[in-house]
Amino acid sequence: MFRLDRDEPLFEIASYGRAGPGRRLSLGLMEQIRRTVTRTPEVMVKVSGGSGSSSSRGVAAHFNYISRKGDLDIETDDGERLIGKEAGQQLIRDWNLDLDEDRQRPDLFAVNRRAPPKLVHRIIFSMPAGTPPQKVFGAVRDFAREEFGSKHRYAMVLHTDEPHPHVHVVVKAVSEQGVRLNIRKETLRRWRQEFARQLRARGVEANATDRRVRGQSRAPKLDSIFRAAQRGESSHMTARVRDVVRELKAGSLGRSGAARLQRTRMEVVRGWQAVRDRLLAEGKHQLADQVSRFVSQMPPPRTEKQWLAAELIERARPSRTRDDPFVR
Repeated sequence: MFRLDRDEPLFEIASYGRAGPGRRLSLGLMEQIRRTVTRTPEVMVKVSGGSGSSSSRGVAAHFNYISRKGDLDIETDDGERLIGKEAGQQLIRDWNLDLDEDRQRPDLFAVNRRAPPKLVHRIIFSMPAGTPPQKVFGAVRDFAREEFGSKHRYAMVLHTDEPHPHVHVVVKAVSEQGVRLNIRKETLRRWRQEFARQLRARGVEANATDRRVRGQSRAPKLDSIFRAAQRGESSHMTARVRDVVRELKAGSLGRSGAARLQRTRMEVVRGWQAVRDRLLAEGKHQLADQVSRFVSQMPPPRTEKQWLAAELIERARPSRTRDDPFVR
């Protein structure tokens, strides 16, 4: 079993195109390449936003949501399983979140027009449909123990009511030593790699590569956007969709960001070509061929507006129901 994610640097594909001929590819990096070009399932780690992380009332509501109003177990950092509608309130008391909230004096933050600091971070760990849920939960359990154990209090709940198994983790923002947890992009990249490693240790094929390395631009969750619009929610994304509608009608769909996406794609392709050349030089012809096919099958890069425009055009076809709020 390779423990690549601890021993190997992050897989920065573009750097291979810039560096030219260099050192041999390590066994760990070749395994990362193999997983990527064979499209091994990618892990997902997401930090959910919103104001519900900054008040004890919001945290209680979130615990109520992830426990399905007390029907699902909440597993704590000390291995205890809590169930019932009062489980969230118990954790708020155990973690002293009500006292932390009082110390933060939210009235002062309101006067200064600053949002109060978070009491907790809400994190979701997810895998595609078909992944054994208990292995996902076990991977998250060991990840959380190694990442937060003896530092930040945390609790987690497994959800299996959707096709993709996922685990909600709630982490106390301030550690027992008084250090605040700051989650940056680099933090999320490392967490994804470690989550994937934990899954592979359980025999689950899992990968953690940057979206750009896989030739994917960031597509919004289009179905959820349209469903939210039907419910009158997600006003920001609703406004984005209506902007695209206006630009489509005017024949002036903007290309903001498209040039940058194209430059990034060129760097990624050059990087993959350099990796292929190294593999050929090292006699790894089968993997080199897989790299070539992978690059040739990359979808064209699209901006968010271009993704939305394509979906709107699809939804505007006659087979679409006229109840769609954006087909008018």
